[in-house]
Amino acid sequence: MPNGQYGQQQPPAGGQWYPPEWPDRIRALMDGSLVPVEPRRAATVMLLRDTPAGPVVHMLRRKASMAFAGGAYAYPGGGVDPRDEDHLVGWAGPSQDDWAARLDTDPRTAQAIVCGAVRETFEEAGVLLAGESPDTVVGDTTGDDWEADRAALVARELSFAEFLDRRGLLLRSDLLGAWARWITPEFEPRRYDTWFFVAALPEGQRTRNASTEADRTVWIRPADAAAGYAKGELLMMPPTISTLRSLEPYGSAAGALAAAAGQDLTPVLAQATLENGELVLSWPGHDEFTKHVRPGGTP
Repeated sequence: MPNGQYGQQQPPAGGQWYPPEWPDRIRALMDGSLVPVEPRRAATVMLLRDTPAGPVVHMLRRKASMAFAGGAYAYPGGGVDPRDEDHLVGWAGPSQDDWAARLDTDPRTAQAIVCGAVRETFEEAGVLLAGESPDTVVGDTTGDDWEADRAALVARELSFAEFLDRRGLLLRSDLLGAWARWITPEFEPRRYDTWFFVAALPEGQRTRNASTEADRTVWIRPADAAAGYAKGELLMMPPTISTLRSLEPYGSAAGALAAAAGQDLTPVLAQATLENGELVLSWPGHDEFTKHVRPGGTP
């Protein structure tokens, strides 16, 4: 099991990611010596494709050297580029106003989050949820010209709006379904306000490990990934294993996408309390992730 810089001791809840520096940071937050940083807006996509054994989800393993969640399995995603708010972005599907209502934000922010989800999926997996018209989607994103554009997006030399415009494409917001929202705990030095989306792999496209942050990618059934977590074989953060399990009931990618409209987007933010000298770290509504940290600092 990958441990990265987080030590050899495994937490009791299978493969739950738990950095050893958390207790000290929690105590610093509680005594006022640590001031929470403002979380960055971020988006991540649970990309699904159907197989005879049921839908599988695309996951990547973050390099152990990464400062945030090193060695953990996650989905393609990342921070929102401020230019994702560009009003010139080509757009098809539910409007920015519709997305604002679903994401409980304003239209400009909603556009940035949806654009961030589509852009990051292309940057990290080579999959593009866009088409030349509102009812088409590109069938192949391989080749030197596509790679040059992808690299320019990663380097922020090219905005997503510019990329779509030069190729005559529209972002297909209807190919996404909002699924969950998690906010990094206040004691973390790198914080993200992350919206999780679900999408189906477009016909003709294929994934690849295009991320500089990952050393492995897999297509795996959500139930198998959850079983690997339970055995301590796959390291994951609470949002990842929680969303994986929520995908298990669906027998197809289309079924999961159709169910997205009914998913609860109430933000989940970890809370830390001090009880009889023991730190208690909990995620509201997700009791299985609760940690009781003894005065010595270990869970």
